[in-house]
Amino acid sequence: MRIKYLIPLLILSNVLNAQTPAVERNIPENRTYQELETEFYNGKSLDDAGKKNIAESYLKKAKSEKNSTQIGEAYVMLHFDKPLPIALKYLDSLQKVSKNSKENYYPARTYLLRGNLYFKSNNLHAALDNYLLGLKYAQEKGNKRQIAMAHIGIANLNNYIGKHGETAKTLRYYLYNADYMNEAERDNLRLNLADAYIEINKMDSAYALIQEGLQVSKRNRNVFGYHQNLGLLGYYHLQSKKYQNAVDDLLECEKFFFTPENSTKRNENYTLLNLGKSYAGLQQKEKAIECFRKIDSMVLKTDYIYPELREVYTYLINYYKEIKDKDTQLYYVERFFKIDQILNTQFRYISRELPGRYDVLTLKQEKASITHELEKRKKLFYIVLSLLLISHLLFINFYFKYKKTEKKYKKIAQDLIQSVNDRKLKREDEVRDEIQSVSFSGQNPDDKTGKTISEDITQTILQELGVFEGKEQFLSKGITLGSLAKKIKTNSRYLSEIINTYKGKNFATYLNDLRIDYAINRLATDRKFRSYKIPFIAEELGYNNEQAFTMAFKKRTGTPLSVYLKEIEEMKVN
Repeated sequence: MRIKYLIPLLILSNVLNAQTPAVERNIPENRTYQELETEFYNGKSLDDAGKKNIAESYLKKAKSEKNSTQIGEAYVMLHFDKPLPIALKYLDSLQKVSKNSKENYYPARTYLLRGNLYFKSNNLHAALDNYLLGLKYAQEKGNKRQIAMAHIGIANLNNYIGKHGETAKTLRYYLYNADYMNEAERDNLRLNLADAYIEINKMDSAYALIQEGLQVSKRNRNVFGYHQNLGLLGYYHLQSKKYQNAVDDLLECEKFFFTPENSTKRNENYTLLNLGKSYAGLQQKEKAIECFRKIDSMVLKTDYIYPELREVYTYLINYYKEIKDKDTQLYYVERFFKIDQILNTQFRYISRELPGRYDVLTLKQEKASITHELEKRKKLFYIVLSLLLISHLLFINFYFKYKKTEKKYKKIAQDLIQSVNDRKLKREDEVRDEIQSVSFSGQNPDDKTGKTISEDITQTILQELGVFEGKEQFLSKGITLGSLAKKIKTNSRYLSEIINTYKGKNFATYLNDLRIDYAINRLATDRKFRSYKIPFIAEELGYNNEQAFTMAFKKRTGTPLSVYLKEIEEMKVN
């Protein structure tokens, strides 16, 4: 079965969506291009004469303003509903006036409109040629919408030669992936995709789309669209062998489509075709023959030819053979041969020309797409390569800095350990003083800034500090300047000044240095002590937490605690 609803909508949609924005200039009665276009395309009450009047007014206005773009739009309006020769002349004029147009929808638009005209007139040879040219120019200009229209038109021709699967694939893609389609175009795609699904026996998918189409048509009060979907539902029932259901749907469609305002050759022919086949399925031969004879009569008047006519004439021939009416049988045999010859000519051309020529254009588009993708990948590759190179260089720089710093840390740690090792037998206070002199810098007690405390008090406080250090009272938690001053029976100000003057540091630094110097010595000499976990060691040294201890250690020594411990193990300090 051929897709029978597609092309009429495409003719209109190509125009509505390809044209330039209307120029807001007034004509008599203050009517703009946009107002005239809206009335022409959406004016449901307009008859052919009314539309012609609008189109001619539009053309007159455009010519008076020497506006070639709008002159072209007028020719598009004027070509609708005209006999083929007249319609083609208007499109020839459109081609001339748009020859130098810089708009990206020319010249593809003219070829696509021609393709629609030829398809409507059953000249499939010319339709194919024009669709292919339209596709070629649309691809060159990168016009997605026109590429879609060309593909959909060609899908209809594929369906004509029996490639229903390819047709369904194209229609399905544009139904679900083309967000630039308007609602009427989506309705039409849905209808034709359902038709293609029936042809490839995807009946459930077809039924779902038909029901959706019926609901949308009802909601939008689209009576014509409703009957198109109803006619397709009749075909669905026919293919499902539910012949009475098919007859019920198709009789309703016959009443609608065989009226002057709703008449189209396709809808009339396919309604009668499916109705006749449904009657044949019910074994109501006389009613089937009545439908098929009407079809032959319409074909004689319109020259509208389609593949299913072979079934029509075969049924007529067999029927008149059965009733022994040889004259009528012979008549339909001759009609069959004539129709068959036309169909064969069309089929041979479409089946021979379409695959090769269409594939070339499709491959060119794919090649361009692949080339573009490869260029993007190439650029991305260079960007990624550059980033990798930069990150590698940064890593190398970081690595060498790290190694340099690590070497520095190790050297400091080794010096500390060696200092402890060399002085193992000395008294603890001497060790501490020598560690301070090897590793750290302090102030000379002689560098006093002034003497505000008596010598006796100073000596007393210094003696008490010696006891504080010698008995390792600095390891107790919670020691403050105030608590230590109270312990050695002096005030905080005196104690602070003595420590600053004679120890060369403030109280907090003095306390931390004592604890870290103790840690340096004990960790290097006491295997059991250094086997403890760091939090425990920190607590033993009077710190509230591990972090405070490790930060104080690095600040005092210039190397991390972890490096110091590692070097102790490597040097096998006992």
